[in-house]
Amino acid sequence: MTIELIFRWGHFLAGIMWIGLLYYFNFIQGAYMKTASPEGKADVSKHLVPRALWWFRWAAAFTWIFGALILMVRGILFEAFLLQGAAAVIGVGAWLGTIMLFNVWVIIWPNQQKVLGIVQATAEEKTKAARIAFLASRTNTMLSIPMLFFMASSSHAPAGLF
Repeated sequence: MTIELIFRWGHFLAGIMWIGLLYYFNFIQGAYMKTASPEGKADVSKHLVPRALWWFRWAAAFTWIFGALILMVRGILFEAFLLQGAAAVIGVGAWLGTIMLFNVWVIIWPNQQKVLGIVQATAEEKTKAARIAFLASRTNTMLSIPMLFFMASSSHAPAGLF
């Protein structure tokens, strides 16, 4: 078994967890929270959301790390991020993943900490933080579609397509 294969499986499994949780937050939990009772919302916010966010942000980090390691082992890390030659296709996917990772750690997580009361915030700050986290999460949902397309296309597209 080559090291690249280990990195590919790590990337694949962490990516499933990351995108799966992203879709869960945006399509399942969001709809539930609109209709839940105050007690139901409080229970979800206290017990489920912090745990899900822990897995979400670490899955994002490990997906990115394993992806970068794959590109490094292949010797195309810089070409991919500079969008050069044949590595440009995977590079677009890598850049979209990098933007999404940034959103998770720099925008979504700090704002969710306010919403969940992990970090002290006024009611007004919590409302603003919830909106910012929501928009960043929806942005990631939309970016995930072209990101998956470019990543899959780099190795599964018909020859000569790109």
